[in-house]
Amino acid sequence: MSSFEMIQAAAKRLQGHARLTPMLSSPFLDEIAGRRLLVKAECLQHTGSFKFRGGWAAISALSDAEKSRGVLAYSSGNHAQGVAAAAKAHEVTAVILMPADAPSLKIENTRALGAEVVLYDRVGGEDRSAIGRDLAQKRGLTLIKPYDEPQVIAGQGSVGLEIAEQARAEGVCEADVLICCGGGGLTSGVALALEGTAPGLRVRPAEPERFDDVTRSLASGQIESNAEISGSICDAILTPSPGEVTFPVLKRLCGPGVVVTEEDALRAMALAFLRLKIVLEPGGAVALAAALFHSDNIKGDAVIAVATGGNVDAALFQQALSRYA
Repeated sequence: MSSFEMIQAAAKRLQGHARLTPMLSSPFLDEIAGRRLLVKAECLQHTGSFKFRGGWAAISALSDAEKSRGVLAYSSGNHAQGVAAAAKAHEVTAVILMPADAPSLKIENTRALGAEVVLYDRVGGEDRSAIGRDLAQKRGLTLIKPYDEPQVIAGQGSVGLEIAEQARAEGVCEADVLICCGGGGLTSGVALALEGTAPGLRVRPAEPERFDDVTRSLASGQIESNAEISGSICDAILTPSPGEVTFPVLKRLCGPGVVVTEEDALRAMALAFLRLKIVLEPGGAVALAAALFHSDNIKGDAVIAVATGGNVDAALFQQALSRYA
């Protein structure tokens, strides 16, 4: 299980390697949100998402023997790129298992970072876990899970340490912290970090409609699953259910989830570009969408949203701008 001490240790290993991403704001967005809105721009992190932090934290914690054998990851794209970049920097072989229907930009970027990409048929029902276990066993690779891995959670938790410091600098000590949530690695990591450094900041997951497993799990008190495994533009945060490692943390520390539509995400993408000058992918814009368009579910004079990723295909980004810019 990840801990505050593990997050602190991961943050030290990340120093000089991960970017300290900015906290952005805009009076135009404050007006829409109905309160002060601060946006943590993890879309500006290496590889275009917070996933670089978890990849680096996990690989830097491996033994020399494990590094020599190489690593395996499965991901629709952002974890893939984060692990690939961290592996390249550590001179570690990386094999990445990706769904064939993942955005082409993410597949191309992962290959460009030096990883071997193995595609599988997610839509057709191929089991990535089974494929991954087979690959790992045959080739002696160490599996780095996308969210249900303590060192990955610790790396993602470094975002929370930065949020605590940046929020204090802005005079914000009490607020909801909305996080785009898939399996819960970032959400649980940030929640643990804020518990130790800024207990007045409460983490809340944000999810796309039809893939709101964490929101439903928090409401029922037990792990719930999604009926579908694909079919949303928010590909970065589509997971079957919360993780077995992450859910106990989410249940203990998080407030209720917020569910947004795909149109909410597209509109948030356009507003982020117009008002903050950043590029977001749909799954990386869900928390911002929740802050902007679901303000009735939020209390207080301020809210913080984590913009988790910006790896969007040009055509989809143009679609968002053409509709809402």
